[in-house]
Amino acid sequence: MSNAHHEVPVAYNEEIRSYAPGSSDRTKLREALTHLKGQTIDIPMMIDGQEIRTDDLISIHPPAETSHLLGHFHMGSANHVSDAIDAAMRARDAWAAMPWQDRVAIFLKAADLVTGPHRYAMNAATMLCQSKNVYQAEIEAVAELADFFRYNAQYITEIYAEQPESVPGVWNRVDYRPLEGFVFAVTPFNFTAIAANLPASAAMMGNTVVWKPSDTQVYSAWMTMQILREAGLPDGVINLVYCDGPEAGEVALKHRDLGGVHFTGSTKTFQYMWKTIGENIVNYRSYPRIVGETGGKDFVFAHPDCDVEGLNVALCRGAFEYQGQKCSAASRAYIPRSIWPQLKTMLVDTVKTMKMGPTDDFSNFINAVIDERSFDKIKGYIDQAKKDNIDVLIGGGCDKSKGYFVEPTIMVTEDPKYRTMVEEIFGPVLTIYVYEDQDFESVFDLVDDCEYALTGAIFARDRADIEYMTGRLENAAGNFYVNDKPSGAIVGQQPFGGGRASGTNDKAGSKWNLMRWVSIRTIKEVAVSPKDYRYPFLSKD
Repeated sequence: MSNAHHEVPVAYNEEIRSYAPGSSDRTKLREALTHLKGQTIDIPMMIDGQEIRTDDLISIHPPAETSHLLGHFHMGSANHVSDAIDAAMRARDAWAAMPWQDRVAIFLKAADLVTGPHRYAMNAATMLCQSKNVYQAEIEAVAELADFFRYNAQYITEIYAEQPESVPGVWNRVDYRPLEGFVFAVTPFNFTAIAANLPASAAMMGNTVVWKPSDTQVYSAWMTMQILREAGLPDGVINLVYCDGPEAGEVALKHRDLGGVHFTGSTKTFQYMWKTIGENIVNYRSYPRIVGETGGKDFVFAHPDCDVEGLNVALCRGAFEYQGQKCSAASRAYIPRSIWPQLKTMLVDTVKTMKMGPTDDFSNFINAVIDERSFDKIKGYIDQAKKDNIDVLIGGGCDKSKGYFVEPTIMVTEDPKYRTMVEEIFGPVLTIYVYEDQDFESVFDLVDDCEYALTGAIFARDRADIEYMTGRLENAAGNFYVNDKPSGAIVGQQPFGGGRASGTNDKAGSKWNLMRWVSIRTIKEVAVSPKDYRYPFLSKD
């Protein structure tokens, strides 16, 4: 048995490849796209290491090409969720007892598999099924996923190394135990890396997991599961189920052995989960840990004296990369009147250059939104804005004849509380409020008066202005950007999460998040035990 003090390889951010014309990466990715489009895949659930199939088959189509069939996945039921919980509980003791370095080794190997032999397939699956262009897929489905695994391994060593002080005759130490019970991981469609990290981060700390991904992310979730299995993940540690959300929640959230919830998704869903846990609190073995990252209504606030060219790029990238389907996407902007004419021209000219179409055409910057439900919701906001005589500066077109395409849309409103300035749309829609320069002070209250507090950005030149604006917006965002777009957090550099209705701010990609998946036991060991109960003060003078 090894008794060495193990140190994992130093974590690093995976290189983001360019896929430039003529590169071997570009050629291999095209081959992977052709291969996936040329087959019809059958995707089962994975419970206790076994592939589970049902008679309820759900078809998978690229959002940009809805007539093309990529495959089917097997929809489960409440019974499958129960089976997954049972499998997780059976696997718990052995997994918790496994030396931490052996647990970590699985995920370090998985990182190398993702960035090595499975790089192009993972990118292709994310591009086709989640409608990401090659760069958006590369930065998260490959690079960020590997970063999560590698940095989490490093953070684990830092956590385990933190020990209390001891004094002569007393040895104090702490154990970092996994939670008593299973972790229920509910993951979103928009980030392959987040969908993998939610179950993986809990598992790396010794927990066993029931993982329910979004129906529109099943393809890459299954691929992630296959990679983890190849890396050596034991049966039952992570159990992958596809099930209706409320049906899965009815089983998992009311189960006596619920140890924790790791969630990314809508605010309303998370609030419902929290409420359900509260209503069942007396039934649990222990208080469940609840970690969630939810919605956002992310802002960009410009000072009259700012870099207008940089502001333009930040708004266009922040609002329209991945069609605005990021909880961190720039959705509302506050622009001073003095720079508006210049910025307005820049914005229109920039958006006109954005080509829209399927992801396997690498010249397309804008791709389809994820599904018809999302398309209809976004289109509804745009149509209502037109009826309300909101100025649609550019875009506004929507077409779902071949795929779910929404043009990048910029609107300008005179009402800072208009619905597209305060409600989360989750699409390529940016609304701008132009304020009078002399009203600079009062605009801070408008920016901060929001139910969400996930990300935000300010643009200014003078250091005193930057310091002042940062202080005034202290609670407006959990991830705050100065002279940059409010999206694109990198593991190891910008731990991610926000407050208010945006979540619990437990910072994915940091050891603070990992600490949520352990329960600490303090151990005091005395070298020589006292032989008399009496203290010195009891002696006679």
